[in-house]
Amino acid sequence: MELVVRKSDLLRELQLFQGIVERNTTIPVLANVLMEADGEEIRFLATDLQVALRSRCSASVAKGGRLTLPAKKFFEIIRVLPETDVRIEQDKTGVKVAADRFDSRMQTMPADDFPSLPRSTGEASLTLRSALLRQMLARTQFATTSDDTRYFLNGVLMVARPDRFSLVATDGHRLALVEAPAEFPGLQEEVKVILPKKTVAELGRLLLEVDGDIKYERLENHIFFEVGDRVLVSRMIEAQFPAYERVVPKGNDKVVEFERERLASALKRVGLLSPERSRAIKFSMEPGQVEVSSNSPEFGEAKEVLQVDDYKGPALQIGFNGQYVLQFLDVVDTDRVALELKDEVSQAVMKPIGQEGFEYTYVLMPMRF
Repeated sequence: MELVVRKSDLLRELQLFQGIVERNTTIPVLANVLMEADGEEIRFLATDLQVALRSRCSASVAKGGRLTLPAKKFFEIIRVLPETDVRIEQDKTGVKVAADRFDSRMQTMPADDFPSLPRSTGEASLTLRSALLRQMLARTQFATTSDDTRYFLNGVLMVARPDRFSLVATDGHRLALVEAPAEFPGLQEEVKVILPKKTVAELGRLLLEVDGDIKYERLENHIFFEVGDRVLVSRMIEAQFPAYERVVPKGNDKVVEFERERLASALKRVGLLSPERSRAIKFSMEPGQVEVSSNSPEFGEAKEVLQVDDYKGPALQIGFNGQYVLQFLDVVDTDRVALELKDEVSQAVMKPIGQEGFEYTYVLMPMRF
């Protein structure tokens, strides 16, 4: 292999692989990125056997070929090079990477050792708007669990119906549901798939790079997202996701509206003295005001009063994990949010007020003091 490529073009692609490759893999070649040069481009592939990314960039190829290089070290070298052309040349002793007055030689591993991965057919079953999907992912992915014993909750459920598109995530203590109107011409039956947490994170990064539509396809136990010139390949979580529709309460008739930033600031202050393990925060509602408070034997106690002119309901106390509430507030971009309650022991719902483009429902299980 012998080629010349712009540093900026190469760096843009290599940085997308850094979340894919694993540093401590038991299969050494998986720490490398596969490069194939042909014609006027380089094609890249990296995988951890669960998630993979294919991409490409333009190059001036004098001699085609295939090779692998350590993905992270290669990226680190390219990142600190001056903004110029990078020369890559393979010989019997390794791979030469040079630019301007810099010269280096890197060890490679046989390209034939790199695992083969399925390819999409290009016949997408869904076409999705990248901007909408990016917003919906950001509002759900934080609610997944890291508990390996409940692996079916270790991802985001994607549901597509002819006229509606939904993403759902839950860890058993809270649930994030985003729904948007959609049109999927020709969709005959419901599409339902659990996207692994890592897949969701990598998809979110790719969506920052594009503005147009993206394509989704499923082949047996693999799914494909075509994002511009890049294709994200992932295994699915093959399990039964909980019946999330039953979790969303319908009869919460007590509503409190907050200024989002005001509530977030109060929770951050009061949360400093909440128990480290539970992060419990008490909401004490009465007409005209809500007091948020915390109490822990090891730290002490704190409280702050928020004026809420719209609440006319009875006095009521309910507790939540303060971090769960803050995570919701951090991904919402409306000025005001609503807290909908039934009583002190039933699920509560938080929603942004005035959200356009999609409906966002955040369900919280209460904590008992």
